[in-house]
Amino acid sequence: MLISSTAGLKGFPNFAHYVAAKHGVVGLMRTLAHELAPHLVRVNSVHPTSVDTTMVMNDAAFSLFAPDLASPTREQVGERIGALNLMPVPWIEAIDVSNAVLFLASDEARYITGVALPVDAGTLVK
Repeated sequence: MLISSTAGLKGFPNFAHYVAAKHGVVGLMRTLAHELAPHLVRVNSVHPTSVDTTMVMNDAAFSLFAPDLASPTREQVGERIGALNLMPVPWIEAIDVSNAVLFLASDEARYITGVALPVDAGTLVK
């Protein structure tokens, strides 16, 4: 199981380095899926939108999403991040990503391999 980002499946401005790295995760996942399927080893990737963690909830990230504000707040940034999602939420919780990983690792997903699974509140279809 590899964790990428919605940026692994879609380009976003001002994040070229991050987008390139996350797209690389998808290529790695697909290659490993080919190489390991004959051994019944499944390889998939999970692609969350913004997650309510310290990676997003910090002053540097807030400034990236709200460069026009001197000291952006969580609420102000939440409005902007939420605008990226189709569903009316500013971000998802870590448990949402964990649940997707647990599903893909479970016997219920025993024949799922080579899949890039978005957990994105609709970001990729917006």
